[in-house]
Parts: sequence; C-alpha cells; structure tokens
Amino acid sequence: MLTSLANERVRYARSLQRERVRNREQRFIIEGTRLIEEALRAGARPALAFYTGRLAATPRGRALLEALKQASESTTEVSEQVMRALSATVTPQGALVVVPMPALPWPERGLVVVLDGLQDPGNAGTILRTALAAGVRAVATTHGTVDLYAPKVVRSAMGAHFFLPLRVGLDLEGLTDALRGRRVLLADQRGRPYWDTDWLADCALIIGGEARGPLIADNLAAERVGIPMAGGVESLNAAIAAAVLLFEAYRQRERGRAAPCP
Repeated sequence: MLTSLANERVRYARSLQRERVRNREQRFIIEGTRLIEEALRAGARPALAFYTGRLAATPRGRALLEALKQASESTTEVSEQVMRALSATVTPQGALVVVPMPALPWPERGLVVVLDGLQDPGNAGTILRTALAAGVRAVATTHGTVDLYAPKVVRSAMGAHFFLPLRVGLDLEGLTDALRGRRVLLADQRGRPYWDTDWLADCALIIGGEARGPLIADNLAAERVGIPMAGGVESLNAAIAAAVLLFEAYRQRERGRAAPCP
C-alpha cells in the first residue's frame, strides 16, 4: 500500500489537477465507480489507477478492481490520506484513474454544440451529458471557456467525454474551420422561438457565457434562437436552456423528417 505523497506516481497524478499540465500531458483524472466503469466501457486504458481497501468491500467494487488490473498500466492500492490528496472531491469513493484524452474524429455531418465563454464547470459538464443524450455529434469550446477536463466538469458530464468528439480552446479561425459547412445558430432570447427553427440541417448551436454571452462566436451566427418564457422571466440557466434547445432538435429528427444521428 502506498502511504507517501512523495511517491512519483502520486505526484504525477496530483499534477494533473492543473489545466496546464493536463494540456501538456493530454491526460486527465476521473474518479468514482460509475465514471470509471463508463470509461472502461468506452475502451479507455488508464495509465495509472489508484484504489483504497474500501473498493474491494462490495461485489461491484471488486469487479471494477479486476477490470482495472486488466486494463491499466499500473494499479496501486493507496492509503485514505493519499486518496484524499489525489481526489478533487470531499469524500472520495475509493477509486481514481489517469486516462488519456480521447481522440475521437470530428464529424462532417450532424449537430454540434459550441460553448463560447461559459465559465461554470457544472453547467459545462451537464451540457456535455445532455448533448450526448440528445444525439449531438460533437462539442467545441472557445478560448476563455472553462476547461472541459477540469474535475467538476468531468464529474458532471458522467462519461460523455469518452463518446463525444471534443475540440477545446479554439480561437476564431479554429472555430470557423470546425464549423465549416454548418448553419450556425446562437442561443439568444431575442431570437426566433426554438420550435420554429429548422434543426434538421447540419448546424452548430452556440451557447454563450452565463453573464456576458458569447466571447468570439457572435458574428458567425446566421440565426438566433430563443426560448419564449412566461411570467417576465428573462433568462434560464445555461444548462437548462441547452437541454430545451437540443431536445427540440432531437424531437424533430426523431419524427422522421431526417435520419436521427447514430
């Protein structure tokens, strides 16, 4: 059992709590039984895996531990103190792994989502999970948006990182290239009601920051899409607004006016 925070593997894993190191290493941390199960189901092969004795206390935990020993390059039992130092949660679940950032191909067709200036990690993670559930093909972020591989984003996304192609930290030129061939829509309360919008074509939905709106993508939008609301309410939480819009797109596709995204 590892008990020292000075251990080289422990120090390396802890360094991945910093965005700069994650970007350089192209690796990030996931923790908890369910999220690690999702990663393994997607074919992820952890570079490092850490666990505490608590993991083996349940049949599910024992099954996960056996799977990690098969899939991981290194599987190490650590003390509760070390796990707390590695974890970004208040009460670690007893399993934490370092995995490569998936390199999924960017799709030429279908709906993509752009997060432009969004800062809240919980909202960003929820949007990733919602996008996956609504058949979105990929997600991009602009420079100045929350890091999609930050621990709270990863927890909120619940495994979506392993199934959605992601492009992060794009400048205007990079974003323009990523969206080429798509009709670009901007979520904006002043826009056309979302139910009057045609979501069947290849398109991109831009979701701006919670306070300031989009940072760089505003001028790319050919159309603005809004959510009419009663009672004088002026805005919705970004993740809730995204869910409303994305599931309208999914509804239109599922009604047979276009083939649903695979």
